[in-house]
Amino acid sequence: MELIDSHAHIDFPQFAEDRDAMLERARAAGVSTLLAIGSGPGPEKLDAAIAFAEQHDWIYATVGTHPHEAKELRPAHLEQLAKLAQHPRVIAYGEIGLDYFYDHSPRDVQQRVFREQMELAASAKLPLIIHCRDAWGDCLEMLDKFWKPAGLGGILHCFTSTLEDAQRGLGMGFLISFAGNSTYPKAQNLRDVAKALPLASLLIETDSPFLAPQGYRGKRNEPANVREVAKAIASVRNLAADDVAAATAENFRRFFKLQAPAVGRAGTRLL
Repeated sequence: MELIDSHAHIDFPQFAEDRDAMLERARAAGVSTLLAIGSGPGPEKLDAAIAFAEQHDWIYATVGTHPHEAKELRPAHLEQLAKLAQHPRVIAYGEIGLDYFYDHSPRDVQQRVFREQMELAASAKLPLIIHCRDAWGDCLEMLDKFWKPAGLGGILHCFTSTLEDAQRGLGMGFLISFAGNSTYPKAQNLRDVAKALPLASLLIETDSPFLAPQGYRGKRNEPANVREVAKAIASVRNLAADDVAAATAENFRRFFKLQAPAVGRAGTRLL
Protein backbone atom coordinates (compact mmCIF):
# COMPACT_ATOMS: atom_id res chain seq x y z
CA MET A 1 0.00 0.00 0.00
CA GLU A 2 1.39 3.37 -1.05
CA LEU A 3 0.21 6.24 1.14
CA ILE A 4 0.65 10.01 1.13
CA ASP A 5 0.14 11.95 4.33
CA SER A 6 -0.94 15.34 3.04
CA HIS A 7 -0.70 17.14 6.40
CA ALA A 8 1.61 16.48 9.36
CA HIS A 9 3.36 18.69 11.91
CA ILE A 10 6.55 16.69 12.25
CA ASP A 11 8.46 19.64 13.69
CA PHE A 12 6.28 19.75 16.81
CA PRO A 13 7.88 19.00 20.21
CA GLN A 14 5.73 15.87 20.64
CA PHE A 15 8.22 14.17 18.30
CA ALA A 16 11.38 15.47 19.93
CA GLU A 17 12.40 12.16 21.49
CA ASP A 18 11.79 9.78 18.57
CA ARG A 19 11.41 11.84 15.39
CA ASP A 20 13.77 9.70 13.30
CA ALA A 21 12.08 6.49 14.45
CA MET A 22 8.66 8.02 13.73
CA LEU A 23 9.72 8.79 10.16
CA GLU A 24 11.09 5.27 9.75
CA ARG A 25 7.75 3.85 10.92
CA ALA A 26 5.97 6.01 8.35
CA ARG A 27 8.16 4.64 5.57
CA ALA A 28 7.67 1.08 6.80
CA ALA A 29 3.89 1.63 6.75
CA GLY A 30 4.02 2.64 3.09
CA VAL A 31 4.12 6.44 3.32
CA SER A 32 5.92 7.44 0.14
CA THR A 33 5.41 11.20 0.46
CA LEU A 34 4.67 13.54 3.35
CA LEU A 35 3.75 17.21 3.39
CA ALA A 36 5.31 18.81 6.46
CA ILE A 37 3.20 21.77 7.51
CA GLY A 38 5.19 24.86 8.38
CA SER A 39 2.78 26.68 10.65
CA GLY A 40 5.17 26.10 13.53
CA PRO A 41 4.36 26.88 17.15
CA GLY A 42 4.35 30.62 16.42
CA PRO A 43 5.85 33.21 14.06
CA GLU A 44 9.31 32.71 15.52
CA LYS A 45 9.53 29.38 13.63
CA LEU A 46 8.24 30.25 10.19
CA ASP A 47 10.79 27.91 8.56
CA ALA A 48 10.02 25.00 10.89
CA ALA A 49 9.19 22.46 8.18
CA ILE A 50 11.78 23.32 5.57
CA ALA A 51 14.73 21.54 7.19
CA PHE A 52 12.91 18.21 6.96
CA ALA A 53 12.23 18.71 3.26
CA GLU A 54 15.90 19.58 2.72
CA GLN A 55 17.03 16.41 4.46
CA HIS A 56 14.51 13.91 3.05
CA ASP A 57 13.59 13.74 -0.61
CA TRP A 58 10.17 12.20 0.18
CA ILE A 59 9.13 15.16 2.35
CA TYR A 60 7.87 18.49 1.06
CA ALA A 61 7.18 21.64 3.08
CA THR A 62 4.77 24.52 3.45
CA VAL A 63 5.11 27.94 5.06
CA GLY A 64 2.46 30.06 6.72
CA THR A 65 1.02 31.24 10.02
CA HIS A 66 -1.89 29.48 11.70
CA PRO A 67 -4.89 31.64 12.64
CA HIS A 68 -4.18 30.94 16.32
CA GLU A 69 -1.01 33.05 16.02
CA ALA A 70 -2.45 35.73 13.74
CA LYS A 71 -2.24 38.36 16.49
CA GLU A 72 1.53 37.80 16.71
CA LEU A 73 2.25 38.32 13.02
CA ARG A 74 4.16 41.50 12.18
CA PRO A 75 5.24 43.04 8.84
CA ALA A 76 8.71 41.57 9.31
CA HIS A 77 7.19 38.11 9.55
CA LEU A 78 5.32 38.65 6.30
CA GLU A 79 8.58 39.67 4.63
CA GLN A 80 10.24 36.52 5.92
CA LEU A 81 7.35 34.37 4.71
CA ALA A 82 7.60 35.90 1.25
CA LYS A 83 11.25 34.85 1.08
CA LEU A 84 10.63 31.36 2.49
CA ALA A 85 7.86 30.77 -0.03
CA GLN A 86 10.50 30.84 -2.77
CA HIS A 87 12.31 27.80 -1.37
CA PRO A 88 12.33 24.98 -3.96
CA ARG A 89 11.02 22.42 -1.47
CA VAL A 90 8.03 24.57 -0.48
CA ILE A 91 5.02 23.46 -2.54
CA ALA A 92 2.12 25.14 -0.72
CA TYR A 93 1.27 28.01 1.58
CA GLY A 94 -0.32 27.22 4.92
CA GLU A 95 -1.87 26.27 7.06
CA ILE A 96 -3.79 29.51 7.13
CA GLY A 97 -7.42 30.40 7.59
CA LEU A 98 -9.91 31.09 10.37
CA ASP A 99 -10.61 29.45 13.72
CA TYR A 100 -13.66 30.69 15.58
CA PHE A 101 -13.72 27.72 17.97
CA TYR A 102 -10.75 28.77 20.07
CA ASP A 103 -10.54 32.45 19.06
CA HIS A 104 -6.91 32.61 20.18
CA SER A 105 -6.63 35.67 17.95
CA PRO A 106 -9.42 38.25 17.45
CA ARG A 107 -11.58 37.42 14.45
CA ASP A 108 -10.91 40.67 12.64
CA VAL A 109 -7.17 40.08 13.04
CA GLN A 110 -7.52 36.52 11.77
CA GLN A 111 -9.35 37.80 8.70
CA ARG A 112 -6.75 40.49 8.00
CA VAL A 113 -3.84 38.07 8.34
CA PHE A 114 -5.68 35.49 6.24
CA ARG A 115 -6.04 38.00 3.42
CA GLU A 116 -2.43 39.19 3.73
CA GLN A 117 -1.17 35.63 3.45
CA MET A 118 -3.41 34.90 0.49
CA GLU A 119 -1.70 37.82 -1.24
CA LEU A 120 1.72 36.35 -0.47
CA ALA A 121 0.65 32.93 -1.74
CA ALA A 122 -0.68 34.43 -4.95
CA SER A 123 2.60 36.27 -5.52
CA ALA A 124 4.51 33.02 -4.97
CA LYS A 125 2.03 31.10 -7.15
CA LEU A 126 1.50 28.53 -4.38
CA PRO A 127 -1.77 26.77 -3.53
CA LEU A 128 -3.22 27.15 -0.04
CA ILE A 129 -3.56 24.74 2.86
CA ILE A 130 -6.69 25.91 4.67
CA HIS A 131 -7.48 25.55 8.36
CA CYS A 132 -11.10 26.28 9.15
CA ARG A 133 -12.98 25.55 12.36
CA ASP A 134 -16.45 26.90 13.12
CA ALA A 135 -15.86 29.62 10.51
CA TRP A 136 -16.91 28.04 7.24
CA GLY A 137 -19.19 30.84 6.10
CA ASP A 138 -16.57 33.55 6.48
CA CYS A 139 -13.72 31.34 5.28
CA LEU A 140 -15.39 30.28 2.04
CA GLU A 141 -16.64 33.81 1.40
CA MET A 142 -13.09 35.16 1.73
CA LEU A 143 -11.70 32.42 -0.49
CA ASP A 144 -14.33 33.12 -3.10
CA LYS A 145 -13.61 36.85 -3.06
CA PHE A 146 -9.85 36.99 -2.59
CA TRP A 147 -8.48 33.61 -3.68
CA LYS A 148 -10.63 32.07 -6.40
CA PRO A 149 -9.45 34.63 -9.02
CA ALA A 150 -5.86 33.41 -8.53
CA GLY A 151 -6.86 30.02 -9.93
CA LEU A 152 -4.37 28.21 -7.68
CA GLY A 153 -6.75 26.25 -5.45
CA GLY A 154 -5.41 24.26 -2.56
CA ILE A 155 -6.46 21.82 0.15
CA LEU A 156 -9.29 22.13 2.66
CA HIS A 157 -7.37 20.35 5.42
CA CYS A 158 -9.06 18.19 8.07
CA PHE A 159 -12.44 18.83 6.52
CA THR A 160 -15.27 19.02 9.07
CA SER A 161 -18.15 20.76 7.31
CA THR A 162 -21.01 19.84 5.00
CA LEU A 163 -21.18 18.34 1.54
CA GLU A 164 -22.35 21.71 0.23
CA ASP A 165 -19.27 23.45 1.67
CA ALA A 166 -17.02 20.75 0.23
CA GLN A 167 -18.58 21.18 -3.19
CA ARG A 168 -18.13 24.92 -2.94
CA GLY A 169 -14.45 24.28 -2.24
CA LEU A 170 -14.20 21.99 -5.25
CA GLY A 171 -15.61 24.78 -7.37
CA MET A 172 -12.69 26.96 -6.31
CA GLY A 173 -10.09 24.33 -7.18
CA PHE A 174 -9.61 22.79 -3.74
CA LEU A 175 -9.08 19.16 -2.83
CA ILE A 176 -10.81 17.87 0.31
CA SER A 177 -8.61 16.18 2.91
CA PHE A 178 -9.85 13.88 5.67
CA ALA A 179 -7.99 13.23 8.90
CA GLY A 180 -8.14 10.78 11.80
CA ASN A 181 -11.37 12.23 13.13
CA SER A 182 -13.14 10.71 10.12
CA THR A 183 -12.61 7.30 11.78
CA TYR A 184 -14.53 8.17 14.96
CA PRO A 185 -17.86 6.42 15.55
CA LYS A 186 -19.74 9.73 15.85
CA ALA A 187 -18.21 11.12 12.61
CA GLN A 188 -20.55 9.41 10.17
CA ASN A 189 -21.32 12.84 8.71
CA LEU A 190 -17.68 13.15 7.59
CA ARG A 191 -17.68 9.67 6.10
CA ASP A 192 -20.89 10.53 4.27
CA VAL A 193 -19.19 13.55 2.70
CA ALA A 194 -16.19 11.39 1.76
CA LYS A 195 -18.58 8.92 0.15
CA ALA A 196 -20.46 11.55 -1.85
CA LEU A 197 -17.49 13.43 -3.29
CA PRO A 198 -15.63 12.32 -6.41
CA LEU A 199 -12.73 10.06 -5.44
CA ALA A 200 -10.47 12.26 -7.59
CA SER A 201 -11.10 15.15 -5.19
CA LEU A 202 -10.00 13.42 -1.97
CA LEU A 203 -6.81 13.39 0.09
CA ILE A 204 -5.96 11.74 3.39
CA GLU A 205 -3.85 13.04 6.25
CA THR A 206 -2.99 12.54 9.90
CA ASP A 207 -2.61 16.11 11.18
CA SER A 208 0.03 14.54 13.42
CA PRO A 209 0.56 14.77 16.32
CA PHE A 210 -3.17 15.47 16.69
CA LEU A 211 -6.37 13.55 15.93
CA ALA A 212 -5.17 9.99 16.41
CA PRO A 213 -7.59 7.64 14.65
CA GLN A 214 -9.98 5.31 16.43
CA GLY A 215 -7.97 2.58 18.12
CA TYR A 216 -5.17 5.03 18.85
CA ARG A 217 -7.22 7.72 20.59
CA GLY A 218 -5.56 9.23 23.61
CA LYS A 219 -2.16 8.62 22.06
CA ARG A 220 0.09 10.83 19.98
CA ASN A 221 -0.75 10.55 16.30
CA GLU A 222 1.92 9.96 13.67
CA PRO A 223 2.10 9.66 9.86
CA ALA A 224 2.10 5.84 9.83
CA ASN A 225 -1.50 6.01 11.02
CA VAL A 226 -2.70 7.59 7.76
CA ARG A 227 -3.60 4.08 6.60
CA GLU A 228 -6.47 4.10 9.12
CA VAL A 229 -8.00 7.09 7.32
CA ALA A 230 -7.72 5.21 4.01
CA LYS A 231 -9.55 2.29 5.61
CA ALA A 232 -12.34 4.51 6.94
CA ILE A 233 -12.99 6.11 3.55
CA ALA A 234 -12.75 2.74 1.81
CA SER A 235 -15.38 1.31 4.13
CA VAL A 236 -18.06 3.76 2.96
CA ARG A 237 -17.12 3.67 -0.72
CA ASN A 238 -17.10 -0.13 -1.05
CA LEU A 239 -13.45 -0.05 -2.04
CA ALA A 240 -10.32 -1.70 -0.76
CA ALA A 241 -8.12 0.48 1.42
CA ASP A 242 -5.36 -0.03 -1.16
CA ASP A 243 -7.60 1.57 -3.81
CA VAL A 244 -8.26 4.65 -1.68
CA ALA A 245 -4.57 4.91 -0.78
CA ALA A 246 -3.56 4.70 -4.45
CA ALA A 247 -6.22 7.19 -5.59
CA THR A 248 -5.43 9.79 -2.93
CA ALA A 249 -1.70 9.43 -3.62
CA GLU A 250 -2.31 10.03 -7.31
CA ASN A 251 -4.57 13.01 -6.51
CA PHE A 252 -1.79 14.58 -4.46
CA ARG A 253 0.84 14.06 -7.14
CA ARG A 254 -1.44 15.33 -9.89
CA PHE A 255 -2.36 18.47 -7.97
CA PHE A 256 1.24 19.33 -7.07
CA LYS A 257 2.67 18.05 -10.38
CA LEU A 258 5.01 15.59 -8.66
CA GLN A 259 6.55 12.46 -10.10
CA ALA A 260 5.84 9.08 -8.53
CA PRO A 261 8.80 7.86 -6.43
CA ALA A 262 11.05 5.33 -8.12
CA VAL A 263 10.56 1.75 -6.96
CA GLY A 264 13.22 0.74 -4.49
CA ARG A 265 14.45 4.28 -4.01
CA ALA A 266 16.21 4.72 -0.69
CA GLY A 267 15.54 8.44 -0.69
CA THR A 268 16.49 9.93 2.63
CA ARG A 269 18.84 12.86 2.27
CA LEU A 270 19.29 15.51 -0.35
CA LEU A 271 22.11 17.38 1.38
